Amino acid sequence: MAVIETKKPNVAILPGLGMGHITPCLELAKSLVTNHDFQVSFLVIKTNEPSAAQDQLLGSPTLPDNLNIIELPSVDVFAITTNDMPILTRISTILEESLRSLESVLVGLDNPKALVIDLFCSKAFEVCEQLAIPVYSFVSLSVSFLAFSLYFPTLDNEVEGELVDLPRPVQVPGCSPVRTEDLIEPIRNRKIDEYKWFLIHTSRLPRAVGMFVNSWEGLEPVSIQAIREHSFYKDIPAPSVHPVGPLIKQPLIKEKESESLTMSDLKCLTWLDKQPADSVLFVAFGSGGSLTAEQLTELAWGLELSQQRFLLVARLPNDSNVSSMYFKAGSDVNDPKTYLPPSFLERTQELGLVVPSWAPQVMVLRHPSTGGFLSHCGWNSTLESVFHGQPMIAWPLFAEQRMNAAMMEEVVGVAVKPVVELGKRVVGREEIERVVRLVMEGEQGRAMRCKAKELRESAIKALDCGGSSYESLARVVREWI
Repeated sequence: MAVIETKKPNVAILPGLGMGHITPCLELAKSLVTNHDFQVSFLVIKTNEPSAAQDQLLGSPTLPDNLNIIELPSVDVFAITTNDMPILTRISTILEESLRSLESVLVGLDNPKALVIDLFCSKAFEVCEQLAIPVYSFVSLSVSFLAFSLYFPTLDNEVEGELVDLPRPVQVPGCSPVRTEDLIEPIRNRKIDEYKWFLIHTSRLPRAVGMFVNSWEGLEPVSIQAIREHSFYKDIPAPSVHPVGPLIKQPLIKEKESESLTMSDLKCLTWLDKQPADSVLFVAFGSGGSLTAEQLTELAWGLELSQQRFLLVARLPNDSNVSSMYFKAGSDVNDPKTYLPPSFLERTQELGLVVPSWAPQVMVLRHPSTGGFLSHCGWNSTLESVFHGQPMIAWPLFAEQRMNAAMMEEVVGVAVKPVVELGKRVVGREEIERVVRLVMEGEQGRAMRCKAKELRESAIKALDCGGSSYESLARVVREWI
């Protein structure tokens, strides 16, 4: 008797731009394929701006079968954007142009069960309404950020002046208040295009059938409960929220690890193998962050003064743009000797390791020798740090990173923020020395490490079959089927 093959259900996923958006979307796609027997069409925004990190991620030989990478027609970034455009304006401009081809691509996929879109791909709502394809938003950031985003159109309507001039913190319904100094970059000036773009994208959120979010019940129970139960969100009405995280880049399986490691990666891991347990501070500012020359000098001196072991991912300083590498992740080539303090590498060669541009972050964070993480607090890096039980020195640079840093320090209790002296533009070397010692050898650091390891167990449990995040995704999968 012949066996009739049944066609796997198909879902399309449309990530935004930047590694912080692509990585969790790809992990969601992998989970749907491997855990729920779906076929996934992963739609990639293609531009003529190089990103070695993106190419490596999407070209990995470890991607599962039935996960199909589909590139949308390439966009000429240099024809439609300028170098001085703020990040969200630049992203939105590129996405608007790229998504002109979305309708024909979706028609060619033979009516997927649903389209899952990044928060900033909201133009897709118009396309999918015409094709009768259900759309789910995927907020690759925290639940707290999602709650703020749902509240933002109301906040915009109720406040006449600048939000940063409010006399009190913004009281997000049912959630922790947000200090004005921690408000995300795009909304700090309502006269600029970034503000208008953020308002457009957040105003479209209620059009989604549901909202996936890259977090889990054990990390943000209050914010999750608020979106589900608070009268404000019911009155919008907010779509149902589905915490499915932490969706982070997972370590490769043993036999294939060596195939994807560069010489620089191997250098990092070999050096870590020689260090004592929990003794190394990993210092990295994500795929796109940069420091000013003055701040990088102070950081180097602070690390040296602390006399703690460190692994520093160094990037060419930029005095005008802290997000200078956002669209070119992993593509910069530089020599740390040309911009770190004179003789710094020689003086610290027994204490630390400096690598230019890029490091295998997940492998470093899970290494037994790593005992802390000085991070820009991008949400991906924050989740990776927590998942691997690492306390953090929170050093936010742009986007929503100040909100993340405040939450990790004040609500979750796994981070500490350096203090900038009044009237100063940079964190001084003495303050850097203080917080590094605090995290790596102080009682507060040990308490944060214990809390981070507890959250690691909570995250693992959430992702396991039967856990809260696994079941949250499984419920939506059953609806699709």
